Amino acid sequence: MYVSEWENGKRSISDRYAAILRQILGVTDAELRGGLVVAAPPATDGYDDLLSRIDSASSVGASMVKTFSDQTELLRTMDRQMGASGLIDQMTGHLAALEDALNFAVLPGVRRPVALALAGASTLAAWQAIDAGAVERAWRHYELAKRAARDAEDPMYLAHAMGEQAYVLCEAGRPLLGLDLVRDAQRTLGRGGSPRLWAWMYAAEAELCAHAGLQDECRRALDSAMANTPPGSEDRDPDMPSIFLNGSHLARWRGNILGLLGDSDAVTSLYGALDVVDPTFVRAQAGLHTDLAQAHLARAEYDDANTHLRQARLLANRTGSVRQRRRIDLLSARL
Repeated sequence: MYVSEWENGKRSISDRYAAILRQILGVTDAELRGGLVVAAPPATDGYDDLLSRIDSASSVGASMVKTFSDQTELLRTMDRQMGASGLIDQMTGHLAALEDALNFAVLPGVRRPVALALAGASTLAAWQAIDAGAVERAWRHYELAKRAARDAEDPMYLAHAMGEQAYVLCEAGRPLLGLDLVRDAQRTLGRGGSPRLWAWMYAAEAELCAHAGLQDECRRALDSAMANTPPGSEDRDPDMPSIFLNGSHLARWRGNILGLLGDSDAVTSLYGALDVVDPTFVRAQAGLHTDLAQAHLARAEYDDANTHLRQARLLANRTGSVRQRRRIDLLSARL
């Protein structure tokens, strides 16, 4: 009855139910209520308030920036284990605090570290929005991340935001436009960037090529990704905290890309990745089982595909991933 009255405008959503619904649906308060949140009117003379906020922003030091970064890291850990839908309020508040600190920071020495922290948090928020199916919010977060990276004068963070933003275009049915954006991101890096980031960039290019049906270009980019991936089990890029990539991660990614091409080697690569996947990466496990289902379907191995789809659905339901569930539904329809 309440849902019917909310939908028909006969009852407004109370704050109590809004807090519950935001976590279930993975939406912001403005998206839930269908309008913009109206701020209180400013005081007639706002100079005192402005100077107070400027003074507050100027006092943001290295310890405060580290606190912001630690909060981003905590949200990233919670996201990969539990999914994004239950983090919408925390992520919205975190971004608002960072953006507020940047908006009122005056001098470059204060602005740059805050901008860098905002760029990293915004790309995380954007990927969470993609996972929740909120593509417009994801796009806006990537635009915020790019502005922050430019403010920080950091081409690595800018290129990474551009590379991830290309996935929004791909999932909207424009893989060629997404591919152009990835390649523009690579040009943004120029001769800079860490090897791990370059490996990520080439793998993203390969995936976009696969979606666009460019098999030869896809395989060349995949070879470049493998050549740039540092050896060893370490997966975290010290210069780009958003990047998790080693040989095992790339094996899963490679299997996904080969599966898109219909290559029979996809199954071997994906099972190898399944043996070593980090159990804390729950959403990645869901994606891996979905990739295996797709690869088995390409080989008309329907029983194996069905087994992996069931496991993928269980994991996707744990994280509340709209993106994963949509893909699972599409593959299930082919059984």
